[in-house]
Amino acid sequence: MATPETVLAVEHVVKSFGDNHVLQDFSLALHRGENVVVLGKSGSGKSVLIKCVIGLLVPDAGRITVLGQDVTRLDHAAMDQLRARVGFLFQSNALYDSMTVRDNLLFPLRRHWLAHRRAEEAALVRQALEDVGLGHTADMMPAELSGGMRKRVALARTLILRPDILLYDEPTTGLDPVTSREISHLIREVQQKYGTAALIISHDMSCVRLTADRVALLVDGRCYAEGTYAQLQALPDPRIHEFFA
Repeated sequence: MATPETVLAVEHVVKSFGDNHVLQDFSLALHRGENVVVLGKSGSGKSVLIKCVIGLLVPDAGRITVLGQDVTRLDHAAMDQLRARVGFLFQSNALYDSMTVRDNLLFPLRRHWLAHRRAEEAALVRQALEDVGLGHTADMMPAELSGGMRKRVALARTLILRPDILLYDEPTTGLDPVTSREISHLIREVQQKYGTAALIISHDMSCVRLTADRVALLVDGRCYAEGTYAQLQALPDPRIHEFFA
């Protein structure tokens, strides 16, 4: 069997803030077409990890390679080009309240200087919204949408660039259980339709169970254990079991 292509590699990453040692020799690989969930308690360093991956924070030591490029060595222009291939779904959604849904989706196309004719732009917006089940919302404002709808629009805005990798930062936080399940199923649908790889940061065990091909447990700044949801759930280690109890 062929070795799966690694699209993201975190190698021995260290990140501290003063005396707070957040990541300590953390390593993890993400393969093409795979969903990996990084699971950890609040404050364990999950968001710090994802910010290092997209270059918002610089590790103190170690190496992060995304689509073959070492992000710790890229200049601003090269990092901006790479980000066009890596979709990031913010925990807060980060929609622009003063823009319609359509203009929110068009923003990343124009931000990354991707030239499209008006008809092409309209088709891209329509397809992205249909992908998340919101084809009717293009002319609506974010304030008119429910929390779950805003999350879907944020995902549509991420999908419009057809990224190779998707990064989800706590995608179900603040949502009711029914909407959380819908978003988790949508994450799977996107994976299956586009073959994207995804790194998902979460402590929502329902989301973890529904979305993860593999789970990496972040404890004490390290990848303490990894495996499928079922494999980790079956382990007797009390530090693992507390997440699955």
